[in-house]
Amino acid sequence: MSDFLQSMATSSAERAAALASIRVAGAPPALPIRFGRFDVIAEIKDRSPAEGELATQLNERGAQARRYAEGGAAAISVLTEPSRFAGSLQHLADVVAAVPDTPVMRKDFLVEPVQVVEARSVGASGVLLIATMLSDAKLCAMLDCAFEHDMFVLLEAFDAHDLRRVGRLLALPQYQQSASRGQLLVGVNTRDLRTLEVDATRLEQFAAMLPQARCVAESGLRSAADAAAVAELGYQLALVGTALMRSADPAALVADMVAAGSARIAA
Repeated sequence: MSDFLQSMATSSAERAAALASIRVAGAPPALPIRFGRFDVIAEIKDRSPAEGELATQLNERGAQARRYAEGGAAAISVLTEPSRFAGSLQHLADVVAAVPDTPVMRKDFLVEPVQVVEARSVGASGVLLIATMLSDAKLCAMLDCAFEHDMFVLLEAFDAHDLRRVGRLLALPQYQQSASRGQLLVGVNTRDLRTLEVDATRLEQFAAMLPQARCVAESGLRSAADAAAVAELGYQLALVGTALMRSADPAALVADMVAAGSARIAA
């Protein structure tokens, strides 16, 4: 694991250890993703270690989330990591309240099942899990926890080793079923978390290894043409953050990316 990931894992474990008992009763219901031909998971984040401050045009997270929903985002991702991304669980709760009909995903460096429950307690419908940060046993425990709470999971891979692990996981009947229902998504992240640089060639490099699941192209996508290109490679969704946070019209950019990706798949 890289130094950056190790530091994120350590701080995440400290946050998990500090959690008190969590009540899920009364939380907003978990919502499934309603899939089209090609979809966008639109991200809200205040800053990025690679890109710096991103919230210069964001007066209020709820308003940004509503713009994403208006553009046709299938789900909204919210960064909750505090030390490097300036996130918090309250940001997630604010977005859930703003878009009650759109599923919201917690994006963080989660290392314990209790953090999945924590996300559900404020209304998250899904969570991101990073394969390379988790042992097989811990990954299965966290997947099971999410599915027990009717949540979806975006399982993120960085390299061929990760994708082989994910493939073995999806060979298990229970996870195969989750993938077929669209409850278990597989992401390929083009950002190298050792250098924080984006290598867009990863999406093409690993296209032949994509498992039988809805697959998500992550990081570095900025335009409708980018969405069409990843759709051509076999990805059914794109997770887009920085480009939308800096866009003067994020609703239009979401709509254009959805349309371009869908048209390429339909062609």
